Amino acid sequence: MGLFKKVRLLFHDDLCPSCMKSMEERGRQLYMLPMMVGHYDSHASALYYKKNLIKVYRKADIPTGQYACGIIAYKCLDCGFRKVKVSVFLPVRDQEKYEDVFYFENGELDDFLEF
Repeated sequence: MGLFKKVRLLFHDDLCPSCMKSMEERGRQLYMLPMMVGHYDSHASALYYKKNLIKVYRKADIPTGQYACGIIAYKCLDCGFRKVKVSVFLPVRDQEKYEDVFYFENGELDDFLEF
């Protein structure tokens, strides 16, 4: 893969790494994590998220000092490639302080997501 393609992929989550076309957003959901401020522990395992995420519908539903997680699922309509972006953040005064971003490209969260 050329340098230009690699750089584009770094800044565009919705680009397919296989065919470089725009992917369709299949869905997005907000979750709460069972971690409080000062106790963040990074987890790159899909199993951890499947066992610990608690679905919420608004940031206002997340208690102060509690970590949250935004999930966006993508699918390429041209080649069928799929990936899920998991963004872990702490909501602070109407902003999001990001801790980690993970990508799952092998269907690890497909049985968990409802879209």
